[in-house]
Amino acid sequence: MINIKEDEHLHVLNHSCAHLLAQAVKHLYPHAKFWVGPVITDGFYYDIDLGDDVLHEEDLPKIEKEMKKIAKDGKRIVRHEISKEEALEMFKDDEYKIDLINGLEDGNISCYTQGDFTDLCRGPHVDNVKLCRHFKLLRHSGAYWKGDSKNKVLQRIYGVCFPTAEELEAHLQLLEEAKERDHRKIGKDMELFMVDDLVGRGLPMFLPKGYTIWQELENYIKEKERKLGYQHVMTPCVGTVNLYKTSGHWDHYKENMFPAMEVDDEAFVLRPMNCPHHMMIYANKRHSYRDLPIRIGEIAHDFRYEASGTLKGIERGRHFCQNDAHLFVTPEQIKDEISRVVDLIFSTYEDFGITDYRCVLSSYEDFGITDYRCVLSLRDPEDKAKYHDDDEMWNKAENALREVMNELGLEYTEEIGEAAFYGPKLDVNVKPAVGNEITLSTCQLDFCLPAKFQLTYVDKDGEMKTPVVLHRAILGSLDRFMAYILEETKGNLPTWLAPIQVKVMPVKTDDDDLNAYANEICELLEAQNVRVDLDDRAEKLGYRMREGQIQKVPYLLVIGFNEKDNRTVSYRLHGEKDTTVVGLDEFVEKIVDEIKNKVH
Repeated sequence: MINIKEDEHLHVLNHSCAHLLAQAVKHLYPHAKFWVGPVITDGFYYDIDLGDDVLHEEDLPKIEKEMKKIAKDGKRIVRHEISKEEALEMFKDDEYKIDLINGLEDGNISCYTQGDFTDLCRGPHVDNVKLCRHFKLLRHSGAYWKGDSKNKVLQRIYGVCFPTAEELEAHLQLLEEAKERDHRKIGKDMELFMVDDLVGRGLPMFLPKGYTIWQELENYIKEKERKLGYQHVMTPCVGTVNLYKTSGHWDHYKENMFPAMEVDDEAFVLRPMNCPHHMMIYANKRHSYRDLPIRIGEIAHDFRYEASGTLKGIERGRHFCQNDAHLFVTPEQIKDEISRVVDLIFSTYEDFGITDYRCVLSSYEDFGITDYRCVLSLRDPEDKAKYHDDDEMWNKAENALREVMNELGLEYTEEIGEAAFYGPKLDVNVKPAVGNEITLSTCQLDFCLPAKFQLTYVDKDGEMKTPVVLHRAILGSLDRFMAYILEETKGNLPTWLAPIQVKVMPVKTDDDDLNAYANEICELLEAQNVRVDLDDRAEKLGYRMREGQIQKVPYLLVIGFNEKDNRTVSYRLHGEKDTTVVGLDEFVEKIVDEIKNKVH
């Protein structure tokens, strides 16, 4: 989906359309006052004070009708400059504009006029309101003035505008697709997770079916890691403030952490990440170069303070579980270990059928992986306060990571200012089916924390040396990865990952023989660790089938008298209309093999 804010032409068009919206609202609500109307990624919005009036869904078509009328008139949009004093006089009855004007430097202020409507604006704008005629108002909500909950709630109207009707229609279709793919809708329909303000915003709770998926993801990645020599640990969800002062997080990451808790004259915080704990595990005993690399992994519960406006289901919350690991290596092992991390990333993506990445890795051409983006995230040398203060360390780390990526044949882009405070990192971004690219996996090179925690190993020459640490996350957070997979598949998960893999439905639920055969099928499947659900409710078969479709169960088994007499099953795959009849033993063998081999 196109980023309207970053497209220069669409940016100007949508900002002009925001003014068209404001003019229409002023016609319909003469008492309306306006705050700001910025362009955003997917269009524009305007914050409006309507006094005692409250917008309802049925009001949007009325506003659209007035906007179309204004656009049809084809008034020119004219820019003119006035003094600050003139602006204060012009908008003397509008406290919102007065606030904006007072925040501007002395000198001339630009305004834009279209017909009977004038608004403060830096611009630029299109030449004529007629150019804004291909628009759609999308939704409305409340919004605190200046984003401050202590202030008045304004009416926020969202919209989008395109140069042609065809482009607008294509975009609206994408938005509809996005709604159907939204993991929050899928999660509700499939009964995977829930949120409740009484528990807390940004604190999702996984229901039995959702937790089943979560566990499958955990088991999957831990099994892959164990085969690669990872050792898994469990560490507490809290740590002392002193722990995070030692690591540097208290100085560089405090604003993203929950406030400290005073207990027994000691200050504790909910942990935002796991590296300090893993540093302490390494420091627990003496190490030789022969012990390295040491790979410590954990599915760790973390907590970060996210602004309420950024929260989004399980994709972005204040609690999440990282597929985290820290690799303690010698300098000579950096290249090989990063290479193994890269291999693990892409083999994982292959397992999940993820093919739309952002980058090109020549050694993976055989797998058809040709579209992903690797990002080398570097420090911003102009903003050193954000980072650990050691120029030599930063130059060493950035050059080392860049050298390794070049030797591996990775093509990558460099982004200034996106590094962790302690070191540069490699991010692998994927392109979702709908929306902008997201980061799933990361590998960070760290010379900083090992020194801060005084970590050492005895080298070949008998000298004490400081190890290098690789921070890496393959699935990122299990929560975000689940959200990504749900949206990619529309909830049509592969059988091995589906919370319910088979639903067994006898045609007649009051027949003892049919129920006995249905129960036998369930027992055979359960003995093979297949997740099966017997639906023998006194409901019509069509109703039960439709419910199974909504729950996106991969296999719906209909058991009638023919199936009972012939010891067969009649199954329908999710999303298909045709049914297939096979022997019971053959079906059990088929689904067990499908789950074992993680067919997607």
